[in-house]
Amino acid sequence: MGVPARSGDSALKDNITVRQGDSAVLKCSVDSKVSRVAWLNRTTILFAGTEKWSLDPRVILMENTAITEYSIQIQNVNIHDEGPYVCSILTNKKPKSTKVHLIVQVPAKITNISKDVTVNEGSSVNLMCQAVGRPEASVTWRHQSPRGGHKFVTEGEHLELISITKEQSGIYECIASNDISSSDIRRVQVTVNYPPFISKARSTGTPVGQRGVLQCEASAVPRADFEWYKEDRRLLNGINGLKIETQGKQSLLIFFNVSEEDYGNYTCVAMNTMGITNASIILYGPGAMHDVNGAPMFRRCSLCLLLTVALSHLLKF
Repeated sequence: MGVPARSGDSALKDNITVRQGDSAVLKCSVDSKVSRVAWLNRTTILFAGTEKWSLDPRVILMENTAITEYSIQIQNVNIHDEGPYVCSILTNKKPKSTKVHLIVQVPAKITNISKDVTVNEGSSVNLMCQAVGRPEASVTWRHQSPRGGHKFVTEGEHLELISITKEQSGIYECIASNDISSSDIRRVQVTVNYPPFISKARSTGTPVGQRGVLQCEASAVPRADFEWYKEDRRLLNGINGLKIETQGKQSLLIFFNVSEEDYGNYTCVAMNTMGITNASIILYGPGAMHDVNGAPMFRRCSLCLLLTVALSHLLKF
């Protein structure tokens, strides 16, 4: 709060720093030789002796203080209270004054931030975050990726992401701080559209008469649609003892009762508005040649099949 002025000085200046919303006590020392005393804010009289001139209910004269103290309190301080205050003292000899400058600190607060945005991979993104505070707020950007974890990106109100990749999607946190109180944090969701990428397509060996499952997984935004083919023939759910079960990024081709005719090469096709891709998966029987390590066996489906599927879905999107 600072050191109160000594009554023997003609004019002492003191700085008092308070946080917005707190109370400020402005102190003034007097002695028995004082005949008149008043508190002023610039040219406005707040108190003359014990008589209140200010209409502001937040300004009160401190009671139960020492006889040599003449102090006022400003409650719930805001930035409009900042500025010079003068305790004017009239003695038998000459007038004296104590000058106090009130400094109001304001916690950092974000006032404007970009809305959530969706862009295609390869595009550029500009994010904005504006904040106020006293002292001036600093702004920092932090990236929270879909895989978890936070990573510092940059400082400043503006964040530019050039030729954005799918790895740069996720939540971007704007952190405004000025050490007055806890940081103000707001978030922007950045969604990056990208074409499907098949991450899992494993061939499976199943004896005749058993239940067989071929699995295909594809990462994509928007989420991929799946289709299954055997050679150039599209397979339909519930036909010929087959079930196609798709949930999230995974699609299953289920054989309830595997027969010799079911063995062979199948194609999983994944597509969205950004593109189309495929992978070949083999259902084989005991003794058939396959990858002994169980690794995925990818084969490109024929160009004709891929073109046919792409054209058939062109109007869909």
